[in-house]
Amino acid sequence: MNNAVNNGHAGLWTGTWVAERLGVELVGDPALTGLLGLALRRNPKRAHLLVSNVLGKHVPQSPSVVHAHGFALGRRVRELLGAEESAEAVVLGYAETATGLGHSVADGLGTAPYLHSTRRPVAGVAQAGGFEESHSHATSHLLLPEDPTLLVGDGPLVLVDDEFSTGNTVLNTIRALHERYPRRRYVVVALVDMRSPADAGRLAHFAREIGAQVDLVAAASGTVRLPEGVLEKGQELVARYETAAAGGHTSVAPSGPVSRQAPHDPHPGDDRTGQTRPLGHMSRVDLNWPRGLPDGGRHGFTPRHRDRLEAALPAMTARLAEAIPDGVERVLVLGFEELMYAPLRLARELEQMVAAEVRYSTTTRSPVLAVDDPGYAIRSRIVFPAHDDPADGPGERFAYNVAGGGFDAVVAVVDSVADTRELHAPDGLLSRLAAHTPHVVLAVVPSYVPEPLYAAALSEERPAMLPEPLRGPAFSSYAPEEVGWLLQDLSDVTLEAPTEEREEAIQSGGAHYAESLPVEYQPSEQYQELFHAALETSAARIAQAVGVVTETVIAERSPRPVLVSLARAGTPVGVLMRRWAQFRYGLDLPHYAVSIVRGRGIDANALRWLAAHHDPRDVVFVDGWTGKGAITRELAAAIEEFEAGGGAAGFDAEIAVLADPGSCVRTYGTRDDFLIPSACLNSTVSGLVSRTVLRADLVGPDDFHGAKFYRELAGTDVSVAFLDAVAARFPEVADAVGGAVKELLASDRTPSWEGWRAVERISEEYGIHDVNLVKPGVGETTRVLLRRVPWKILARAGAGADLHHIRLLAEQRGVPVEEVGDLPYTCVGLIHPQFTRGATGADGKAVTV
Repeated sequence: MNNAVNNGHAGLWTGTWVAERLGVELVGDPALTGLLGLALRRNPKRAHLLVSNVLGKHVPQSPSVVHAHGFALGRRVRELLGAEESAEAVVLGYAETATGLGHSVADGLGTAPYLHSTRRPVAGVAQAGGFEESHSHATSHLLLPEDPTLLVGDGPLVLVDDEFSTGNTVLNTIRALHERYPRRRYVVVALVDMRSPADAGRLAHFAREIGAQVDLVAAASGTVRLPEGVLEKGQELVARYETAAAGGHTSVAPSGPVSRQAPHDPHPGDDRTGQTRPLGHMSRVDLNWPRGLPDGGRHGFTPRHRDRLEAALPAMTARLAEAIPDGVERVLVLGFEELMYAPLRLARELEQMVAAEVRYSTTTRSPVLAVDDPGYAIRSRIVFPAHDDPADGPGERFAYNVAGGGFDAVVAVVDSVADTRELHAPDGLLSRLAAHTPHVVLAVVPSYVPEPLYAAALSEERPAMLPEPLRGPAFSSYAPEEVGWLLQDLSDVTLEAPTEEREEAIQSGGAHYAESLPVEYQPSEQYQELFHAALETSAARIAQAVGVVTETVIAERSPRPVLVSLARAGTPVGVLMRRWAQFRYGLDLPHYAVSIVRGRGIDANALRWLAAHHDPRDVVFVDGWTGKGAITRELAAAIEEFEAGGGAAGFDAEIAVLADPGSCVRTYGTRDDFLIPSACLNSTVSGLVSRTVLRADLVGPDDFHGAKFYRELAGTDVSVAFLDAVAARFPEVADAVGGAVKELLASDRTPSWEGWRAVERISEEYGIHDVNLVKPGVGETTRVLLRRVPWKILARAGAGADLHHIRLLAEQRGVPVEEVGDLPYTCVGLIHPQFTRGATGADGKAVTV
């Protein structure tokens, strides 16, 4: 038997067996008999089952054909809505049968996020809605989006199912959702529309009742003519054939020829005894599924997720292809219940990669009678125990048209929740498959766990002594949702010391720079005017860099990153990245600020708090810029030490920065060394928060590092004004960001550490012999002039507006500015070694302090 192409065009229509016995007829579009076959099932509400030949559920089909049908429907929806409404649309698919179809429709729309209903409850995820499917054997649908705002909005909602029989499911869905998330327009999509005229009228009446427009898009339409008493007749027929199967007879139709079976499969009908036959070879392949990429639309699947999947598919499929033995001519990729889209895309890619014929279908919980007749849509069924701990308890599951399908290899794709003992048991799916094919390959896709679940999963490990983050307005001038500070408030402690005294203590080894604070620089009126002018000219440039680094993080690191900025220079950047994610995707990303201290590492208690509340794999550390890369190296060493000491694993030590002039990281907005106005000031552009403090008499072993909140400087605070000025430029740079990100992701971003080498060279050339006293880049040079005792400033010849504030500060402090021709940075600040008042420099001249 080869049922993969028996679709009404290549042979006998697979509805004739049912039609002849029950008098059921398909009336309407001639394409219906190519799209549909008929089968029978034990169901008190409807005996017949419309079996799609192009859905990839019950009938193995070319994955390209399956995806193309959904994609084409999505294109039709996009034409119907137009560009503006399509950009605001959300696609909702139905579990379990239409989850892959809905994904494919969303692909056709191109820009739409996708969610499918589910029958698998997920503890800890809030339910955003639910509805009933009246004719189904399993009725309750749950909506469990990770993003609670996914269904909020006035854009069109596109509802996708494989067929419309009465329209009741659609009515129930729209009624339930419209009460909670009202909108002006709905588009209903299906492969076939089989409603009666009366049912179509009910939907139109309902649309008028709720005051919304409801459009319908289908590949073909018609009706099913059912004679009187068809339900009872069908139930009797199902009972008779099931009794025959239970008695040890195969389900062979008495009125038609029995097709030839594959040599390795002598029993095609209703297989419940697979373990007694010779088993094929079983193997497992690691797909190397991208970290944090959802396995499907159960909790939402965005266009960004789709891009990540597209990029990863070739490598994952190559792993699959290597696991399939040479000489195999016919391969089935078998998905798992609601997990339809990931196996479909793997199968479609495999179809292009191997010489073998590739087919795709999915297991199901729907019980259907199997009859081995070429005029019947379900020729065989494999029966096996449920293997994903379903909420409705143990039960049987089914794979149709696999036994007797002539497959030389079957690739079973399941999610990790379903990779259980039941799957591998002697009567489990893998053993059942191995009775019908020489080769079984298992591929497991990680089940996506929404972010809120990490807190529940780790609640018992949460350190009780660690407080919740500090937030504005009690601590900092930022809005409370913009950032949570994993710090302790030392505002009432006197920590400031004159700059010269601090420098002498630091260089003499008497104190660490993090044990005290410099006196906060109070900008002159001239300097404030310079800041605002610089902000006006650079806001768009900063906005683009913010967009590029944020998009890169979402594309490569996590679709819902937890932003953790390195206080305090990283914090304005973290807030801006959070704002970009809201602007571009409507995401409300968590953002925290933590302390890292050169020579002392990152705040380990802050890491423990983060691990107790979030998945460490989603944490992305954020800083403003790189200088020579000292903090980059500090963080890597600190994370390694944290894990070696028993701390939670999974933190990625790579920093995401706005600017990487030192070529120290892979994730950045730009590698240009330019003026970022937030570097021009101290606390008054960073939420009125000081740099962080780590001193043994103030910070105990169970405390967060400390910082001060300078409430008294509120009159000169420009923190929010800086953020607002940059965020206002987001719309105008959005297109440029898209192009830049595409180019960036395709480029080689391996850090060259060019900056570090330049600093070493400068340190030797100027007789300093200590790289910690060479501060490269506009940002670091600004810090030298504001906080330390500078010796001189090196400025790249020809540098213009980016150095106006540097020259002004240097003039105010009496620091010489020396132009250098081959400087890799725009400027470099030098602190003289062996600092003493009246010290001499390497050139024998007095150092100006």
